[in-house]
Amino acid sequence: MIAIGGIIGPGLLVGSGNALSQGGPAGVLISFALVGIIVFFVMQSLGEMATVIPVTGSFIEYAERFIDDALAFALGWAYWYLWVTVLANEYNAISLVIGYWTHTVPQWGWILIFWTLFLVLSNLGVLAYGEMEFWLSLIKVLALIVFFILAICISAGGVGPKTIGFKYWDDPGAFADSINGVAKTFVVAGTLYAGTEMVGVTAGESANPQKAVPTAIRQVFWRILVFYIGTMFFIGILIPYNDSRLLGSSAQTASSPLTIALTDAGILPAAHLINALIVISVISAGNGSLYVASRTLMFMSRNGKAPRFIGRTNKMGVPWIGIICSNLFSCIVFLSLSSSAGKIYSALITTSGVATFIVWSVIGIAHIRFRRALAAQGQDASTLPYRATWYPWGTYLSLAGNIFLVFFQGYTAFLNPFSASDFVINYILLAVFVLFLVVWKLWHRTKFVKLEDMDIWTGRRELPPCEEVKTSKSWWTRIEEIVIG
Repeated sequence: MIAIGGIIGPGLLVGSGNALSQGGPAGVLISFALVGIIVFFVMQSLGEMATVIPVTGSFIEYAERFIDDALAFALGWAYWYLWVTVLANEYNAISLVIGYWTHTVPQWGWILIFWTLFLVLSNLGVLAYGEMEFWLSLIKVLALIVFFILAICISAGGVGPKTIGFKYWDDPGAFADSINGVAKTFVVAGTLYAGTEMVGVTAGESANPQKAVPTAIRQVFWRILVFYIGTMFFIGILIPYNDSRLLGSSAQTASSPLTIALTDAGILPAAHLINALIVISVISAGNGSLYVASRTLMFMSRNGKAPRFIGRTNKMGVPWIGIICSNLFSCIVFLSLSSSAGKIYSALITTSGVATFIVWSVIGIAHIRFRRALAAQGQDASTLPYRATWYPWGTYLSLAGNIFLVFFQGYTAFLNPFSASDFVINYILLAVFVLFLVVWKLWHRTKFVKLEDMDIWTGRRELPPCEEVKTSKSWWTRIEEIVIG
């Protein structure tokens, strides 16, 4: 259920407008489809490891045990940065969405209100978080289904003043800036897909990871296909990419593309309803962002990669200091209220997207090393509770794709004339990641883990000798499990 909460968030419901404005309707479909394929295989790799070795540190611990401690250090801080910047964008998104109704309260006021709300909700404990996430996720799923139905009616002319069809694919066009626009939307896609790997982070706190993790992993493909590709397709036929209300050049006046489409069709009640549900989705996603960021800090502190006091927990096991630190850093959102709001918003999206590709790359490397260690230590992969689909080709494909995107996403900075500011924004996160890795490796003189010395046993869970007999399920139950978990 946490996986679906991570997938349907403000990035999809609000930030998708930024992707549409940069790539055009065809451009975003291409970039989101390609990144979606990569995500599928990344989740296969993570699912295999998280099922057999469910640990709180997830892929950060896998990097430490399977590759190099220095890589785990750099990865941990990159992943924490990813989620606090995502959280900052969520604060920005919710202040914009509420601005659809009223401008009485300034944007910074709404940010402060929800900053406090998220801080309180995140300290309730994992059980309260899981229960709340279930109902919020259900609401988000229903909202998207309603939007899809209305989008079909609007496009066909059944609702609204005119038939739209694929008019906006012709004028202003299917691509905003040819291949350059597609390249720019890759980092947006990476940022919006961030959250699919949350199932690995939560595996260590799951009561039955051998059942819960594989189920969530298998459903990722369908959720990506329906929710992400479906949403991008429908907003691409209902709104021209040059609409000034999209989250592009002016991050202070943008609206959700879903709300824009329904407003233009004259369905104001539905527009208000969708806008309210977007607010709910931001609350859900904000909880998830703080959850992952704080758990990442907790793991880092307990492993000597962050100040030890950050890992302190309350009686419910909640890392309250990690929550406070993560929420404080998210205050960089106030930079988006300046006169350069659009540029700052794009910079946050770009750096968090690059961080996502780096994290996914390390997951692929860890998976390859894990499989090789199994063979080196005389273990058969058939004993694993869950095995990745199309290994090794799927894992190698996702690894190559992520490494390519880390470098390709910023190639537009080199076009004539060369843009120094774009170059820094596109590649500074990669440079800092390498710096963290090298400094930690030199300072602590870490060693690359050999296959025969790799720890593939601590926390390991074998395939149970007797699996439960599968019972037949109704078609409605199967659909429910696929859609909402």
